[in-house]
Amino acid sequence: MDLGTILLAVLAFIGAVMAAFWLTLIIWTFRDMRARSRDVFAQILAALLVAIMFLPGLVIYMLLRPRETLAEAYERSLEEEALLQGIEETLVCPGCAARVQTEFVVCPACHTKLKKSCQNCGRALNMRWSICPYCATPALGGVSVQAAQPTQVTPAISGGFLRRAQRAPELPPETPPSPPTEQAEQAEA
Repeated sequence: MDLGTILLAVLAFIGAVMAAFWLTLIIWTFRDMRARSRDVFAQILAALLVAIMFLPGLVIYMLLRPRETLAEAYERSLEEEALLQGIEETLVCPGCAARVQTEFVVCPACHTKLKKSCQNCGRALNMRWSICPYCATPALGGVSVQAAQPTQVTPAISGGFLRRAQRAPELPPETPPSPPTEQAEQAEA
């Protein structure tokens, strides 16, 4: 073997490696652009840029390509939506866990009493309020057994998934029965 054939074999090997590297860069550019854009024209144009200009084309593509992939943009939009839902508090019925609006007096699904009415002005009052904030009338203390507080549910983010954190419904304290008076005992006798 003479020096010319060895040099020719080395040059052929280097040429084959460069051709494989060039083809690999074209395929990588096409796949990378497909992950970053839905536009087929942009995907083909990026691959052609690298195919025609080789390494300078790759540098131009790296400078001009979209910053985030479609999957990253989708994940970011899901995170933003989860954060927005976390800001809003949702009221749910303590009886059946159905969503209720703040104006509801009774749950439309299970008929649990969510609010009581003021005896003076007739406006809806929270079950825990002892006085009407609209007309300053003391609210009646008697609360029926069906009455309960709506539960506030705040979506919590845990491991990328939404989980509902729910408080136990607060029931009003029961009043002990009053001891019998002398008049009541005489009336029974």
